[in-house]
Amino acid sequence: MLQVLARNWWALLVRGIAAILFGILAFALPGTTLFVLVMLFGAYALVDGVFALVAAVRAAEAHTRFWPLAVEGIVGSVIGLATFFYPGITAMALLFLIAAWAVLTGILEIAAALQLRRELAGEIWLVVSGVLSIAFGILIVAFPGGGVLAVLWILAVYAILFGAALVALGLRLRSSLAR
Repeated sequence: MLQVLARNWWALLVRGIAAILFGILAFALPGTTLFVLVMLFGAYALVDGVFALVAAVRAAEAHTRFWPLAVEGIVGSVIGLATFFYPGITAMALLFLIAAWAVLTGILEIAAALQLRRELAGEIWLVVSGVLSIAFGILIVAFPGGGVLAVLWILAVYAILFGAALVALGLRLRSSLAR
């Protein structure tokens, strides 16, 4: 698994950069409508899902465990597409959709991290991104009435931290290729 991830370090870097950009946009446009939030989230979830599917295909080609990445990719892609086909979704439904996606993504990232830790000693970044995902999902469920702006800020912070963790993992994997 390490070799597959290391060869595709750039995909994690792109996922991380996309998350960071999403977080910055969410902070920069706090007065936008829920429709814009839906479209931004949908685009991010779709891009994230597609890159996870690419990683899963490459892992399958290398005959390594690919199912956590495949499930993460399918879930992210389906949720991303659903946001485009149903933009009139209510704020509460979107919040719970985002929460479910974050928790499931976090669980699958931790599952993938356990596999990666067998091959890359001391690797923590995928675990960090998984824990951040789960914590973010739990916060949304725990405080749904906090308002769209508060959730937008939580989402922005989460996306930036999650993206930074993926960027760090991508760069660490890239440096492992040089060894």
